[in-house]
Amino acid sequence: MKILLLEDEQMLSEAIHEYLLALGHQVVVFYDGYDALAGLKKETFDLLVLDINVPGIDGLDLLEELHTMKIRPPTIYISALVDIEGISRAYDLGCYDYLKKPFLLKELALRIDKVIQNSATPQNHIRLSKSYGYDVSTSTLVCDNVTQPLTKRQLQIIDLLAKNRGRVVDFDQFRAYIWDDEYVDNATIRAEVSRLKKSLKEDFIQNIRAIGYMIDIPRN
Repeated sequence: MKILLLEDEQMLSEAIHEYLLALGHQVVVFYDGYDALAGLKKETFDLLVLDINVPGIDGLDLLEELHTMKIRPPTIYISALVDIEGISRAYDLGCYDYLKKPFLLKELALRIDKVIQNSATPQNHIRLSKSYGYDVSTSTLVCDNVTQPLTKRQLQIIDLLAKNRGRVVDFDQFRAYIWDDEYVDNATIRAEVSRLKKSLKEDFIQNIRAIGYMIDIPRN
């Protein structure tokens, strides 16, 4: 999942960032509300994790501004705010959840898992392994938040397998999606996948003997 984190407390921000990366999420961090708003105008995110009292535009006004732009990603607020009016406004703006500081990082992870399970919006960032994720919106393979360069065909293979994560992709599907139904033998497909696997730092593409390949759904 591709997550925008807005948190101006540096130690907390770094802790959340590292924890969510370890869970396989892609995380972009902002410390100022206006910077976060600018980032949201350039990129698409699956989830926002917002503090309320931050420099620049605060987390509540930020969400309100996004709504005027017809941008409505699921949002979790993390805040020390105890004022009921502020909390009520957060929910009125359509936030998914509210987590009061201090909190355990595991608790935040559980709230994010609920968003993943309940969201009807397709994820832009698909987790492939502990370190790898695939950004559907930009067709980018990311390892520990760093883009990994691939050939066009290798990227097509990743795209096909990522979008079918948890399901076996057979050789006929490879021919249809990557070679436009042009006939190539299974050995050629295996060779292409083998070259791709050798370029990866983790072996998350599984060979399903005599059928095809798959990327399994990673476990935390």
